[in-house]
Parts: sequence; C-alpha cells; structure tokens
Amino acid sequence: MPFYPIFLNLKDRPVLVVGAGRVALRKTRGLLEAGARVTVVAPEAEPEFESLPVEFVRRRFRATDLADVALVFAATNDRLANHRIAIAAKGKGIFANIADSAEECDFLVPARVQRENLP
Repeated sequence: MPFYPIFLNLKDRPVLVVGAGRVALRKTRGLLEAGARVTVVAPEAEPEFESLPVEFVRRRFRATDLADVALVFAATNDRLANHRIAIAAKGKGIFANIADSAEECDFLVPARVQRENLP
C-alpha cells in the first residue's frame, strides 16, 4: 500500500490512545513531546502513565471516544479490539494507527533515535 511521507503539527490537537501498555506508553510519550492533548482509554495502565499529563479514562473503548479527535492510536493487546477501533475510526473519517496491523493503518509512525551531546 502506498504511503505519503508527512510531518504533522499536533500542538494542542486532541489525540486518542486506546490501550495503556508498553506500546501505548511509548506512543503517548511521543505524542506529548509533539504537543498533542492526549486522552488514554484503557481499563488498566502501566504505572508510568500516572505521571503523564494525559486525560486517563479507565474503561474499555467506546466508539463515542472518537468524538472530536484528530488521530487515534489503537495499542491494546487485543487484536479484535484494535480491529474494531480501526473500523470505527474509518467510519468517522479519522486517521488511525493500529499497533498490531500495518494493513489497517491509515498512517505509520517511524522509529525515532534520540542522541544527546552530538557535536
């Protein structure tokens, strides 16, 4: 499938992350660094989420969670739940990144390398 390379300005944009495991944590941190306003929806979370400036909704995903979001990241450990999120997002015209299915992604997030103290 063809992708178009693009960099997004997410400053103050509402972004939904569904899931709160290690993958979701990594994605959430990157979104916060980009200035996004992040809402995380998950019944349970990695302890590190407690220190992040996100709105945390402790329950399972509902299609109504997609109201007024710019992007959605499905990063649960449940393949069927991620698939349902992809379908719901497509139905609302919202770009979705599905952590366990590149085929269902509307966009991909490349790996980033951060190096400090470079000359």
